[in-house]
Amino acid sequence: MFLIYTISMAKSNKLIYLDYSASVLPNPSSIHLLGVEAKRKLQNARKEISAILKCRPEEIIFTSGGTESNNLAIQGVVLAKAFPLPLGKRVAFSKPHIITTNIEHPSVLETFKMLQKRKLAEISIIPVEKNGIVDPKKIKKAIKKNTVLVSVMYANNEIGTIQPIREIAKEIRHYNKNNRPCLFHTDAVQAVNYLDLNVEKLGVDLLSLSGAKIEGAGRVGILYKKKTVSLSPIFGGGDQEMSLRPGTENLPEILKFSKALKLIEKNKEPASTRTSLGGKENKRLTKLRDYFFKKLQKMSKTGLDKNMSKPVFDTGVIINGDLQNRLPNNVNITFPKIPSDLLVIELSAKGIMASSKSACKSSGKEGSYVIQAINPELDKEIGGVRFSLGKKTTKADIDYTVKALSQVLQKLKKWYY
Repeated sequence: MFLIYTISMAKSNKLIYLDYSASVLPNPSSIHLLGVEAKRKLQNARKEISAILKCRPEEIIFTSGGTESNNLAIQGVVLAKAFPLPLGKRVAFSKPHIITTNIEHPSVLETFKMLQKRKLAEISIIPVEKNGIVDPKKIKKAIKKNTVLVSVMYANNEIGTIQPIREIAKEIRHYNKNNRPCLFHTDAVQAVNYLDLNVEKLGVDLLSLSGAKIEGAGRVGILYKKKTVSLSPIFGGGDQEMSLRPGTENLPEILKFSKALKLIEKNKEPASTRTSLGGKENKRLTKLRDYFFKKLQKMSKTGLDKNMSKPVFDTGVIINGDLQNRLPNNVNITFPKIPSDLLVIELSAKGIMASSKSACKSSGKEGSYVIQAINPELDKEIGGVRFSLGKKTTKADIDYTVKALSQVLQKLKKWYY
């Protein structure tokens, strides 16, 4: 027998919340009035996000952030595939094979290494080319009979290079026609503000996003999981998020994420290319980025004194990553003789905030492994300096930064040149 309850507030507008043990805020899993309303808001946010990604609402899983989304995608696939296979009277365990590149975010690269160390997966790490972009054919060549997942980031978090996701997807589809299907995951955390997120056009089975990279978004993440993909949960607990991500959903932050994602999508032009670098702000940032490059190249050729007038020495700046296939807000440079951490500290003293490598690896003593991947001839501690532009960045800011950088180099030249 099914009982249908109709809730009416006609007689009283008073609400007394006595469900604090469930959650200080209304819990979307609760069946009382406020819980039902919270659930409605949660599902509406799921629908809004799925409309942007061009997928089904039930294919959106809410997480705590990009790191968890990446882990759920990678570990979830491996755990779902690492099952015993009956072979007559014997039982053999199939060890899954997974593929990634050598410039992925630590939440991907270190997860791969962890699975290998625990003997849960066999891994292949494909080196990118000198311009920081992976060759799709090298990905396909690495696929084997037991390959279950390829994970390649959409845009790199340090050097901003945009990977050919659609081309990689095409190579994987071609392989899948005559073999056991291999899934494709992309970490799109850095791409969210600038690139096309249509999962059908991208050809991916799994896609990770994080609110931490979106202005005004909540501190949450999402994982798009194609309906036909099987994942095993990586945490024990409740059955929230299609039984794949236990724990009470962070509704206030999820609602912020949905609102912010809709706002940035409005600023993008319709996707006509694989990168979709349209929109006024993207074009403005691209012009500023290229202006920054030109100023750096000019400075490198002459070397300027503190007044930006007299040539003093050759700085030999290296621009890291492809100049065209990169995010519009990313400038990453290396001075072959000067450690990037030192440059970041010196620039900070002049009021310029930049970074030397992924914040997730900032406690390490060595330089960036991403810079090492594309510039193996450099000493490990050199690394690169990343300048990431934003809505408030102006041409005057760049002029000041280049001038300050010249002054810093002038100061350090007696020790390093």
